[in-house]
Amino acid sequence: MENLEDLKILAEQWSHQGIEYLQKIPPTQLYVAIGVLLLTTILFLLSIRLFRRTKSNTVLLSGLSGSGKTVLFYQLRDGSSHQGTVTSMEPNEGTFILHSEKAKKGKIKPVHLVDVPGHSRLRPKLEEFLPQAAAIVFVVDALEFLPNCRAASEYLYDILTNANVVKKKIPVLLCCNKTDKLTAHTKEFIRKQMEKEIEKLRASRSAISTADIANDFTIGIEGEVFSFSHCYNKVIVAEASGLNGETVQVQDFIREYIKP
Repeated sequence: MENLEDLKILAEQWSHQGIEYLQKIPPTQLYVAIGVLLLTTILFLLSIRLFRRTKSNTVLLSGLSGSGKTVLFYQLRDGSSHQGTVTSMEPNEGTFILHSEKAKKGKIKPVHLVDVPGHSRLRPKLEEFLPQAAAIVFVVDALEFLPNCRAASEYLYDILTNANVVKKKIPVLLCCNKTDKLTAHTKEFIRKQMEKEIEKLRASRSAISTADIANDFTIGIEGEVFSFSHCYNKVIVAEASGLNGETVQVQDFIREYIKP
């Protein structure tokens, strides 16, 4: 009780001191200070509302060179394969309504699609776009998968452990491209093989000292074999064929995170 009384007396003293201090301030300065405080508060609240409303519409196409990213880009943009495989040395970038939605009525939100070059020397380009990404489509060549499994898994591992991807929980679509070919591997086979490779990467890189690890985060559950379900973000596996225009699963994934 005595402590409460002491606090009450102290609060009254502070209150009186505050009133006396305010009375000493010239009215003009006081009004200006109040106005600045109100204006700052209003701007702060408006910026919060604007930040909450503004959602990114950027989707990144990533993967090894030759996986078919650029063909998918053109299929999604205008329904054309642009005469097959195109090797990109610079990002293909555009904001557009998906080709399959152009006939739909009503307002449709355009997608900002970025095809990031897959060449190892150009992969840092991906880092430039990750902060604004709403989703990532990681393209794998299902036809020539086995020779490239290790390299593709390493690239995907680097994406899944990237700080931007982890903190923002950016969803990733593992897109198995060229599955229309008879000798192409199934998405189940590709998923299992890449999980195995990433498990090996986890084991080898965890043995390296922290100072030598380039990745921002580790993934997986200690003591368990790696699965994409263990990732911080959502990882989905789907099939597509850029040359044949079979991109429904890719479009559905995009529209799940960028509402029309």
